[in-house]
Amino acid sequence: MLRHLGIELVAMGDDWLKGRMPVDDRTRQPAGLLHGGATCVLGESLASIASALCVDLNTHGVVGTEISASHIRSAKEGWVYGTCRPFHLGRRNHVWDVRVTDGEDTLISAIRMTAAILAY
Repeated sequence: MLRHLGIELVAMGDDWLKGRMPVDDRTRQPAGLLHGGATCVLGESLASIASALCVDLNTHGVVGTEISASHIRSAKEGWVYGTCRPFHLGRRNHVWDVRVTDGEDTLISAIRMTAAILAY
């Protein structure tokens, strides 16, 4: 999915992960605006990767269990950027805040994603 939509990881820190996604024919709805579903894919992808970085993947897996998105604005071209930070990092679940912005740092969507941590 990441490759198909052109999602790239661009930076990370101790408690955050940042990625970007192009606004192009793959990610626009018929009206020419950024598709809300594509924005959710960006958010869930970043949160899932962030959770995977927090667990031992030899003994645990990560699966998304809930996502909520408030689409505040849209974009027609360029890139959108998602920055993922934890709300909660527990033994059984992680809850993430993903802020999606445009190239001028204007908020596009606010996303919250919950991941279940599964022991193998």
